[in-house]
Amino acid sequence: MAKRILYLDPFSGISGDMFLASLLDLGLDLAHLKRELAKLGVGGYELKSSKTLRGVMAATQFEVIVSHDPAAHSHEPKPEPAHSHGHAHGHAHDHGHSHNHGHTHSHEPAHTHTHHEHHGHGHDAHHHHDDPAHVHRPFKEIRKLIDAAALSPRVKAQSLRAFELLAEVEGRMHGQTVDEVQFHEVGGLDSIVDFVGVCIGLEALGVDEVYCGPLALGGDGALGGYVQCAHGKLPVPAFATLELAKGLPLRHAGVDKELTTPTGAALIQALVKPEHRGPLPNMQVERIGYGAGARNDPKIPIPNVLRAVLGTRASSETASAAAPATIVELQANLDDVSGETLGYAAEKLFAAGALDVFFVPVQMKKGRPGTLLTVLAAPDRQADLLNVLFRETTTFGVRYELKSRAVLERETITVATAWGEVRVKLGRWQGAAVSAHPEFEDCRKLAERHGVPLRAVQDAARAAAAGR
Repeated sequence: MAKRILYLDPFSGISGDMFLASLLDLGLDLAHLKRELAKLGVGGYELKSSKTLRGVMAATQFEVIVSHDPAAHSHEPKPEPAHSHGHAHGHAHDHGHSHNHGHTHSHEPAHTHTHHEHHGHGHDAHHHHDDPAHVHRPFKEIRKLIDAAALSPRVKAQSLRAFELLAEVEGRMHGQTVDEVQFHEVGGLDSIVDFVGVCIGLEALGVDEVYCGPLALGGDGALGGYVQCAHGKLPVPAFATLELAKGLPLRHAGVDKELTTPTGAALIQALVKPEHRGPLPNMQVERIGYGAGARNDPKIPIPNVLRAVLGTRASSETASAAAPATIVELQANLDDVSGETLGYAAEKLFAAGALDVFFVPVQMKKGRPGTLLTVLAAPDRQADLLNVLFRETTTFGVRYELKSRAVLERETITVATAWGEVRVKLGRWQGAAVSAHPEFEDCRKLAERHGVPLRAVQDAARAAAAGR
């Protein structure tokens, strides 16, 4: 009767590769990660996971070694050969590539390139325009790449939400729409691997909810510190990082380096609900993982690692799940929209935090057939959902109201079948299990691997769950 949760303790900041490294340290299978990422249909890179030390702490380091990015040979606009990306990034804990760019940095005498920096934030990184790790990708192309991949809906929705949050911040800063935003280094293969890979890892580890503690941004004060770059002296933390840190609890680490990257902050915003941001919740700890950043500076007393705690939330906290909960219901009548557009809008709504999206055929004015679109969500997601509805559908108005609902207490367990393990979601009412739903993707993979009917695997999983 407990949910599987992951608690992030970013006492030394967070980046995408540190997040992914911590999941590998918790037991994420690197071979599984490679298989899932291969569904993106993009080659030219290798993944490396290794044990290392950061200070006195043993941790896992994750690296993406990029050899070739097909987009580097596209007709996208490219920067000048002596291009300078900006991003006050003294932390240097995102992936170190096998290729050296000869960077100079005011904080780091020997700086391994970090990929999560994008234009306008001061990184003094001069590199050749054909460097595959620095391809300029518009957000709309990244979205198409992920949408087209044979990944699970959960992985697609979460990774796209993280990228979209980053694009929204960049757009506001530079006066562009989301689709116009050109990601520089963030558009590189290694960055896409981080966003999508983290979401793959959370699903593979069976994580239901992500919690996060106070976030260390870096700088010589709660805010402060500067880095010299091609665009002048810019502050730490970087503009995008601070924008993405809105609503997150912060802590002062006393380190005059950038500790949190925009990618790390975007992942927290996309994956951690507002009510799950703060101190360690009541939980039963199963495993603890440590993800290492690339920088290993003995002069800095704080180990450059991200601590991740995997476990289950205490049953006393899940008991309240059966109580009525308040949700917002949004509705719109549509009479001039195609089925493909409705499907696309539904994907975007789920990515923006919708709990459910469904369509009902209705009769409109003058006898026209139409569709009633209904969206259910937590009240704090209303603004984001309205944005999607007005941008992605033809409606001129949206009705909304708060409603109460009773929900089952939910629990995810793992059961054994003759063909392998399957996760099963249980629904309980007043302590008794009243429904059991095997995870479709788990059953599908086992059915395909062993050449048995999908229904046989699902029935076996239900029987095993009933026996529990």
